[in-house]
Amino acid sequence: MSSMWPDNGHRGLIDGPAGALEVRYGAPAIDSEPTALAVICHPHPLHGGTMTNKVVTTLDRLFAARGMATLTFNFRGVGQSTGTHDDAHGEQDDLRAVIAEGRARLGQPQLWLAGFSFGSYVAAAVAAADPPAGLISVAPPVTKWGFAEIGDPGCPWWVLQGSADEVVEAQAVYDYVAAHPARPELIQFDAAGHFFHGRLIELRDQLNLALDQATPGPVR
Repeated sequence: MSSMWPDNGHRGLIDGPAGALEVRYGAPAIDSEPTALAVICHPHPLHGGTMTNKVVTTLDRLFAARGMATLTFNFRGVGQSTGTHDDAHGEQDDLRAVIAEGRARLGQPQLWLAGFSFGSYVAAAVAAADPPAGLISVAPPVTKWGFAEIGDPGCPWWVLQGSADEVVEAQAVYDYVAAHPARPELIQFDAAGHFFHGRLIELRDQLNLALDQATPGPVR
């Protein structure tokens, strides 16, 4: 592992556009140099969303098991991150700052972006301007913020959605995916709620399978 990368689980503060940003560094679960960098965005800050959210943690562990370095972080105004919530605008700049941190430490690694709920919009918006190697959107609130204007991210894109989501209308997500010119791959979870309670292992396994089948895909 690169000496520039902190120990697994290390938390620190980096310079962000609105002050300090709290980040957590994750090392690959296998003893080797990382194959890529995955940055994961948490759900809505005003509704309890933080980088320790269980869906975020599940994605973090999945990427680590696939040989990637990971970065999770708190958006402005959450935890030790300074600033105030900016309705998904300034949060895009927060994500760009975290990506720059990972690139500064690892060089120019293959970049993967992922987000849950609110975080899925932030990740998708940034991906549209700076295409990653892959984009993962969990329970994306497609009728809010600027999802309607999100174009082709220029990379493979997976959308994961539970049919019993009590926060995001599942049918709206299905319709969005079906109509989107980028043709994201939809992974449906029957009877799963927004937070995937009791379904996190299934979420991990189904996404892992999809990534294994992707061409090109991440290397384990």
